[in-house]
Amino acid sequence: MAKNWYVLHTYSGYENKIERSIRMLMDEGKLGEAVIDIKVPAEDVEERTKDGKRRVTSKKFLPGYILLEMDLPDAGWNSVMAQIKRINGVTGFVGSAPGAKPRPISQEEARVILQKTGEIKGDAVHRQKESFVQGETVRITEGPFNTFTGVVEEVNSEKAKLRVTVGIFGRSTPVELDFSQVEKI
Repeated sequence: MAKNWYVLHTYSGYENKIERSIRMLMDEGKLGEAVIDIKVPAEDVEERTKDGKRRVTSKKFLPGYILLEMDLPDAGWNSVMAQIKRINGVTGFVGSAPGAKPRPISQEEARVILQKTGEIKGDAVHRQKESFVQGETVRITEGPFNTFTGVVEEVNSEKAKLRVTVGIFGRSTPVELDFSQVEKI
């Protein structure tokens, strides 16, 4: 037996309720020692309110899925799976046929998901809610070019940066800005 991460498919919007139900089954001892940890994959998203303030909220990036860290025994895994599948809103495990033992995701896949949620140290950054496209007009809200408007020339989503062309003294000047320093017009 070895600990692995498994993906449980659920109805979208039921993830937190199902997580509580599984934790309750764990506390009651109905799952034995099979389930070790439960995660509802969510990431922090930075957004601007109507009054211009920044707010960080948690948003599920895999709606309809829950990660379960389990140590499934070779014998007796059926009773554990039956308990979990009886929970209202659970549709089954990803990658397994009905009646078959679930297959875990790879360690690399688990690491990437857990890193994105902030469970594992790494490049955890706040993702911006807004997305920008080339040619779009934006207003700069922070920095030395505050209140200027410009046209988006280049978008780097991975680094959350924009290159915006701004007119200064009649000349077009490219400026590199963070997503958080601009707003759509």
